[in-house]
Amino acid sequence: MSFKDKVMEFFGKVGEIFGKVGQNVYLKTISNTMMGTLGPVMVGSVAVLFAAFPVVSVKTFFANVGLTPIFLAINSVTIGALALYVSFLMAKNLVTFKLASDDGAMAGALSLMAFLIITPLATMNKATVLPTQWLGAAGVFSAMIIGAVIGRIYVLFQEKGWTIKMPASVPPNVSKAFDSLFPAFIIAAIFVVIRLCFQATSYGNMHAFIYGIIQAPLQGIGASLPATILTSFLMQLLWFFGIHGTNVINPIVQPVRLALDAQNTAALAAGTALPNIVGNAFFSIVCWGGSALGLIFWMLRSKSKQYRELGKIALVPALFGITEPVIFGTPLVFNFNFFFPFVLNNSINLTLAYFLTKMGIVARCAGIQPIFGLPLGFHAMVGGSLSIIILQLFIQLVLSPIEWYPWFKKAEREALKQEQATEAEVAK
Repeated sequence: MSFKDKVMEFFGKVGEIFGKVGQNVYLKTISNTMMGTLGPVMVGSVAVLFAAFPVVSVKTFFANVGLTPIFLAINSVTIGALALYVSFLMAKNLVTFKLASDDGAMAGALSLMAFLIITPLATMNKATVLPTQWLGAAGVFSAMIIGAVIGRIYVLFQEKGWTIKMPASVPPNVSKAFDSLFPAFIIAAIFVVIRLCFQATSYGNMHAFIYGIIQAPLQGIGASLPATILTSFLMQLLWFFGIHGTNVINPIVQPVRLALDAQNTAALAAGTALPNIVGNAFFSIVCWGGSALGLIFWMLRSKSKQYRELGKIALVPALFGITEPVIFGTPLVFNFNFFFPFVLNNSINLTLAYFLTKMGIVARCAGIQPIFGLPLGFHAMVGGSLSIIILQLFIQLVLSPIEWYPWFKKAEREALKQEQATEAEVAK
C-alpha cells in the first residue's frame, strides 16, 4: 500500500469519527441556536453602525434628529441581551431534536425563567432593576449551559410521563400548558438552590463563576492567533477529506467568536477602543469564499480547456463568496495537487491580517456580522473601516492568486497532457 493510500485510509477512519461528532445532538443544538440569534444580532449590529457612523456629518444628523439613543436602545435589547435569546433557543432546539412531537417552546420559556432566577437583581433609586451585565456576551456560556440542562430535564419529564395529566375532554393546547407545570416548579426549586449556593461563594452568582472559570479562559484562547490558525487548519483539512469542516468546527468555536464580536460592538457603541482582533467577523471577512478566487483567476487564463470552462462557470458565484462550484468541480476534495493551498491558504491570510491589524495598519472589525452572499468588498463593509475593505480586496485579488499559482501550474500541465492524449486518441 502506497503512502497516499495509507493517508486516505487513515482519514477515512478519522472521517467516520468526525462525521459522528458533526451529528452530535448538542453540537447541532449549539449550531442551530447560534444561527437562530442571527436576526437580532444583525439588527443590533446595524443599529450600532448607525449610532457610531464613520461619516461625521451622518453621525451628527442621527444625533440631531434623536435617532442615536434609539439605535443604542436597539443594541441593548439585541446584542446586549444575547444571552436571553441563547437561553431560550438552546432548550427549545434541544427538545425538538429529542422529541419530534414537541416544538420546544415550553422548554425555552422554562430555560429563560431559570436564567433569570440565577441572575442577580440590583436596586437603583429605590427601584428593583435587572442589570444588563450578564444579559449580553458575558452571559452567553451560562445561557448555553442552562439551556442544555433545562432542555434535558424537560425531555426527561416528558419521556417518563412526570407531568400533570388532564382529562381527554380538555383541549390539547390547555393540556399541553399543564404538562409543563410540574417540571416548572422542580426547575424553579433547583435553580433557587443553585442561586443560594453561589451567593455563599466569592463569585456571588453562577454567571460570574461560569464566566471566570470557562468563558473568559476560552475567549482568551479563542482570541489568540494560534487558536485561530488551528481552527482554520482543521476546518480546511476536514473539507479536503470530504467532511463538512464548517459544520464540525463552527459549533465549537462560534460561541466564543460571537462573544468576542459582541465585546467589540459594545465598545463601538460606548465610543471606546475595540478590545479584540479576532472574532467571527474577522474570520469571515479574511476567509471569504475560502480564498478560492485566486484559483478561478488562473483557470480563466488557463491553456487547459477543462479548467478554462470551469473558471467561467465558477467566476460569478465566487464573486459572491459561493465557491462550491470550484471546490467540487475541480475537484479540490481529495485532490493532492491542491492539498497545501486548499488547507493552508486561509491560515496564511489570517496570519497576515492579524499582524496588519496588530500593527494598526488595518482597523479592528467592529463585530458586526458579515452577510453571506454579498459580493467581494461589499461583504467587508460591515467591518466599519475602509482599511478592512482594502484588506479583503488585497487578499482575494493579489495574495490569493500568488498562493495558488505554483500548484495550479502543476495541475494545468497534467490536465494539458491528458487533453492532448485524448485528442490524439480521438484523431486516430
